Amino acid sequence: MFIKIKEQWFRDYDVDNHEQLIKEYLKDYEAFLRKMTSWQQKKECISGYNRIHRMNYWSSEALNIDVSVGDVCYIDFGHAYINENGYQHFGLVLASHNHKLLVIPMTSKASSIQQARNLNDEGKRHLYYIGKIRGLNKPSVLFLNDCKFINSARIISVNGHIAPNSAMFREIRYYLNLGLFQDDVLK
Repeated sequence: MFIKIKEQWFRDYDVDNHEQLIKEYLKDYEAFLRKMTSWQQKKECISGYNRIHRMNYWSSEALNIDVSVGDVCYIDFGHAYINENGYQHFGLVLASHNHKLLVIPMTSKASSIQQARNLNDEGKRHLYYIGKIRGLNKPSVLFLNDCKFINSARIISVNGHIAPNSAMFREIRYYLNLGLFQDDVLK
């Protein structure tokens, strides 16, 4: 169900009369969940619970999780729209600033790996193959076009590491910069 919220709604919103809004939202959300596959329901609910329990933390420090640039982490990216990375996935920490992390989501899906720019001359520019990182079970590829800043409290675990001074890390930064600021899209 698509809902377009108009400015009038915000002006007329009555804090004392929000119970109806909550009831409607919960009814619609339950219907939304019931239409999902069991796998989707699991991911949706895990992300919801993670948000409930972690949303008031300034950083991963509150969870006793120490995160560094170059770490490969299991991350709850939260709910997502189509063509966005969401729910729980691994990701590479590219930068850290003021309790926020610039992360690049990744996947071990074979079809994505085969299309990586650094494995296939005709590969997709937004996919970068990093291989099997120590601490992970499978080879992986980064979604360069899905990088984003997150609150470090979204980190569930630190599982691997790519040294920030390594050739691979520098190449990842180069291709990310190229894709963000120098690709044909911006010309």
